[in-house]
Amino acid sequence: MGSQEAGSGEEICQRRQFAKDPYHHKSNPFHSWFVGLLALCLLVFVMFFAFSDNTLAWSEKLSLYSQNYVPFNQRPQFKAPPYRVHPKHKLITNAFQKNTKFPSVQPGGLQYHLAYPRNYQFIIDNTEICKDSNPFLVLMVPVKPKDIAARNAIRQTWGKDKVVQSKVVLTLFMLGLEEGADLENLKNENQQHQDLIQSNFIDTYLNLTIKTMVIMDWLATHCPTATYAMKVDSDMFLNIDNLIIMLQKPGIPKVNYLTGMLMWDRPVVRSKESKWYVPEELYPDPKYPTYTLGMGYVFSNDLPAKFVEVSKSIKPFNIEDAYIGMCTKKLGLSPTPPPNPSQFKAYNSRYDRCEFSQIITYILGSSEQLKNYWSDFKKPGPHC
Repeated sequence: MGSQEAGSGEEICQRRQFAKDPYHHKSNPFHSWFVGLLALCLLVFVMFFAFSDNTLAWSEKLSLYSQNYVPFNQRPQFKAPPYRVHPKHKLITNAFQKNTKFPSVQPGGLQYHLAYPRNYQFIIDNTEICKDSNPFLVLMVPVKPKDIAARNAIRQTWGKDKVVQSKVVLTLFMLGLEEGADLENLKNENQQHQDLIQSNFIDTYLNLTIKTMVIMDWLATHCPTATYAMKVDSDMFLNIDNLIIMLQKPGIPKVNYLTGMLMWDRPVVRSKESKWYVPEELYPDPKYPTYTLGMGYVFSNDLPAKFVEVSKSIKPFNIEDAYIGMCTKKLGLSPTPPPNPSQFKAYNSRYDRCEFSQIITYILGSSEQLKNYWSDFKKPGPHC
């Protein structure tokens, strides 16, 4: 740590000397004024990077800027200041690269919490939507920018109705940055539907924890008056009527409430061949705390702000639902089983109109399947 600081100071001195030496000879007043202004700008730039976080080398800060601020040509040229966290959580920045890899923990690595949502800024937003509608429930759907088919399928099915069981429901889509996605098309789509939120993180599978924490931050800062929220994947069949009925049952808490399909004593996957692989340096324990499966979990809307705050002290890893489980545990809380656990189902073997009338969630295979199932499900007549 000391050697980094000394190196940074020495480099500053060298750059100051470099700024002065070439201009010892006499020059005209305008030239001297211009050189002095240039040297002052350079000094301010170096001083900013050197002293904004005295544990980072100047060269590391410049590398962070060049790698992470402009990954794609269409990426906006702004970003919130990185958040400094506990020294135990030192992460290098390769999670931002196009071919996202697991961020490794190295001695002397950069002290930036990549999952902390205020490292990022919103590019597309609907800042007043909650103030205008005062929702009872907000459905937050993570989806990639190019996956317009999934968004349209949801808009035609369970995300279509704004009032369900006499309660106001909002359905919003959270997007990151995806190479090749057309920002103007997304802006036009949002202008038409007013349901997109896009942030400037890289939208990859391994960055789902970042995406989820950005969702939590948006709920905490843009929609604090909602009673409940749900993070629900874009490949889900959601029986929204049953969900609203469940949330209005007597005894359902309005604070510190998290429910869904509960996962107990789940082992951490150490096989590098698995999409759920987590290296020990990111998560050393052999098992996760109890968490709710990421396909769709429901929570009282006081929790997002608490999750964002407690995430400052939790090392990020790439399994987003287990990460929320870690945040819940750190808060001294635990997920609550739903009143009827059988309503939160994962995969289905076949469509059954009667069964789909009784559940809340099911994972589907495609957007076309969702539209076909929904069309049949909404036909007049009894379901069973």
